[in-house]
Order: sequence, then C-alpha cells, then structure tokens
Amino acid sequence: MELFPPMDLDVTVVLKLLLAALLGGAVGLERELHGKPAGLRTNMFICFGSALFTILSGEMAAASGGDPTRIASQLIPGIGFIGAGSIIRARGSVLGLTTAATIFVLASIGMAVGAGRYATALFAALLILAGLGVLGWIERRLELKKELRTYRVCGAELDVTAGAVFEIADRHSVTLHRLATSRQGEMYEVTFDLDTSAEQHTAILRALTEKKLTCGVATAGLAEGE
Repeated sequence: MELFPPMDLDVTVVLKLLLAALLGGAVGLERELHGKPAGLRTNMFICFGSALFTILSGEMAAASGGDPTRIASQLIPGIGFIGAGSIIRARGSVLGLTTAATIFVLASIGMAVGAGRYATALFAALLILAGLGVLGWIERRLELKKELRTYRVCGAELDVTAGAVFEIADRHSVTLHRLATSRQGEMYEVTFDLDTSAEQHTAILRALTEKKLTCGVATAGLAEGE
C-alpha cells in the first residue's frame, strides 16, 4: 500500500473549477449589485460545486465501473432545495423567483464545465447575463415589474392625511391594500400596502412628500431590498 497516493489534481481539473467559479461569479456579481439574496459568493459556490460534483461523478465511475451520471443526476433535486429557500412569499406577492431560476441554471453551467463543455457553459453564462441585464431593463422601461411595498403616512389630522392618500391613489390609478389607521401621540398614522411599478412608487412618494406628510416606505414583509 502506497503511503502517499498519486496526485489526483491535474491542470484540466484546476482549469475547469476556475472557469466554473469565474462564470458563477460573473452572474453572482450582477445579482449582488442588484441586492438579491443569492449574490456573488452563493452563485460562485453553486457553479463551482456543480462542476466539482460532475468531475467526481465521472472519475469515480471510471475507477469503479459505475454509472458516470449517478452523482451528477442528484444535483437537480439538491439545487431545487436551495432555489426554494430563496423564494419568499410576502402578503400575496412572491419574491425571489428570478433568483431561484438563476441558481438552477448556474448549476447546469457548472455541470457543463465539469463535463468539458466549455463553449456551451460560456455561451449559457453570457446568455444569462444578457437576459438579466437586457430583460431587466425592458421590464423597468415598460413598468412590467411590480413591487409590493408598505407605506406609513403620518399627519396632524386624520381626515387630511387619509384624504391625501386616497386622492393620490386615485390620481395614479392604484389600489391600496391592508389599509389601516391609528393614533400615535399627537399624530395620526395611515398604513397601507401598494403593489405597483418602481416608477409609480417613486411618483406616489414624491406626491405624499409634497403635501407635507411624513412618509416611511419599506418592502412589504421584508427589510429593505428583496
């Protein structure tokens, strides 16, 4: 029995793992810059790990004569659990679906690198980056993407404060959800949820501020950000 077994790490394996980490990191950086829950390190590790599992699956099968897809095939349900953990349901809205889908695709990119399909992996990573960037821009431009936010509006008089809220909501053709009023010392507070585009949120907040009302806004069900 050899005291020190032969080195199992070669240049090809190193390059595969580095490429997987690079591609996963590139997509993860885009997610990180947009404040998503699965950012740079998460996506890098997912892509790196998928490549490593694919490499190990092939090498172990070659050594034992087993099925080379046995380990790699388990990545799909495993990644599903990670993706499910990034999906959050907040007051009727679902957040994190794009993040979950990105995680799923990154696992396949890592597997492609591990299997030696470098051009396929590179093309897929570039396509994902283009999709996240270009389609995200189109969604914002056409106001297709809606965000659920909670508003807290304070004023000295309940009638004036509530009236201003209703007037602005009617002017912007939006529906208020979970509307509630309360008294905080000498001030009255009106809280409500609003599900609309980022541009509409900005316009509504500006209109409330112009009416000299104190406003607070947070992503519904979460701290700031998705």
